[in-house]
Amino acid sequence: MNLEAVELSARDGNVAKLFDQTAAHHGGAQAMEHHGRRWTHEEVRDWTAAFAGGLHDLGLEPGDRMLLFLPNCPQYLIASIGAFKAGVVISPVNPQYKRREVAYQLEDTDASAIVTHPALRPIVDQATEDAGMEPDVITIRSEDWDRDPDDQAFEELRGESTLVERDGNDVALLPYTSGTTGDPKGVQLTHDNTRAQLLWPLTASNVDVEPDDVRSLTWLPLYHITGFTHTALQPLVGGGRLYFRSALEWDAAECMQLIEDEEITHFVGVTTMYADMVDADDFGEYDLSSLESASEGGAKLSTAVQERFEETAGVDISEGYGLTETHGATHTQMGSTFGLEHGTIGQPLRMTDCKIVDDSGEEVPSGDEGELLVRGPQVMKGYHELPEATDAAFTETGYFRTGDIARRNGNNYYEIVDRKKHVIVTAGYNVYPSELENLLLDHDAVADAAVVGVPDERRNEVPKAFVVPASDIEPGADVTAEDIKEFCLDEVAGYKHPREIEFIDELPRTTSGKVQKYKLEDAG
Repeated sequence: MNLEAVELSARDGNVAKLFDQTAAHHGGAQAMEHHGRRWTHEEVRDWTAAFAGGLHDLGLEPGDRMLLFLPNCPQYLIASIGAFKAGVVISPVNPQYKRREVAYQLEDTDASAIVTHPALRPIVDQATEDAGMEPDVITIRSEDWDRDPDDQAFEELRGESTLVERDGNDVALLPYTSGTTGDPKGVQLTHDNTRAQLLWPLTASNVDVEPDDVRSLTWLPLYHITGFTHTALQPLVGGGRLYFRSALEWDAAECMQLIEDEEITHFVGVTTMYADMVDADDFGEYDLSSLESASEGGAKLSTAVQERFEETAGVDISEGYGLTETHGATHTQMGSTFGLEHGTIGQPLRMTDCKIVDDSGEEVPSGDEGELLVRGPQVMKGYHELPEATDAAFTETGYFRTGDIARRNGNNYYEIVDRKKHVIVTAGYNVYPSELENLLLDHDAVADAAVVGVPDERRNEVPKAFVVPASDIEPGADVTAEDIKEFCLDEVAGYKHPREIEFIDELPRTTSGKVQKYKLEDAG
């Protein structure tokens, strides 16, 4: 369908209409920057429409899936919005993943195409071989690119300007998240889910900047729902500017210099980022006064780091809360009725209904702890091809079970107390012990294994593996801790691998066979 035939109704159908409506109002204004190269909103509109046509020329149909296996770059957003326009579902893949992780997501999505970077191309070959699949491979250019003759060049994939109609309940985005048990699950996020988050104002009452004046530093990984939704799509729809830097090349000095040079107004980081900036010898020499909003998520920031950053930058660091299953935020301190309350995640967004319940499902009084349940237009449709898991994730009245333990105070501010699931949060990344435990059991020298999080000053916590060696294996002689670490590093992203390995005779278990991880955590 030609763009001229599209009615830019932003409230229904294909969420990509929002971006075209933004371009109609902000046309020649800057939309994106990447290491000195800049693009306007009009250029983004035209490029995404042509890319959508190129996907159709390649044979992709509405409802087909496409993996995005890329570091942060403008092409990531072009491919995403272009896929929305084509009706193609995008499935983000962590660029730190190795062959087995990529192969699993490729198979589970049954993806027809994969967009990647030349540096990651060898892993694509390995993953497609493991999966026994032959998706179209679309590779972005780089200076040292030795192009595979079968690859499609990203920059050359252009067809007729396209924007297809989609139902609001059609899936637009399929990110993957792991539980504490079992394989990673695809999260079905619809056009309506995406629209709900993008129409929630980026600028709340305590942020004195108009949406089209927002300059968002997009350094959080775009495969992660917070980076994708809140540092990229949301400010772009508001008419703001995005500044892309790769999460794989984090540099505190470069970050602070960029904030000063480009007068960045919005920055979302994880604990490690703020700690690295504050610890830099020249921290106080950078002008960070342009920041109107500094947010943090993934793990609680130390009071000392927070106070020093706020004093120097002149902006309070706010916290929020959200999940992949909720397409990002459900709670925020930004715009909360009584301002920031450090140590809390703020109040629910206006569109979000939530409650805290006990084990029987009964709502608990203010101040008491229980599981946080949420309901709203941003909450996922369900898990990809997992009806039983979907049913288990929701109550009969449509509330999503977050699996997190929380409490609420008298001002309706929420605090996350603990994780019901055993997720390990390391430098803002989620690591799920079950994935590592299953991997460790693939090692010939390992008879049993359990993984827990142990405190780490810089990364908040890191994975530690307790390993029971096979009966004929002598630790230190037949296998070492470094051997186990290297085995993990060859199979999973670097941030996931156990930083510590401890060999033990047996794991503490209950009479029913469940590992008593609290005993391991105490021992760790």
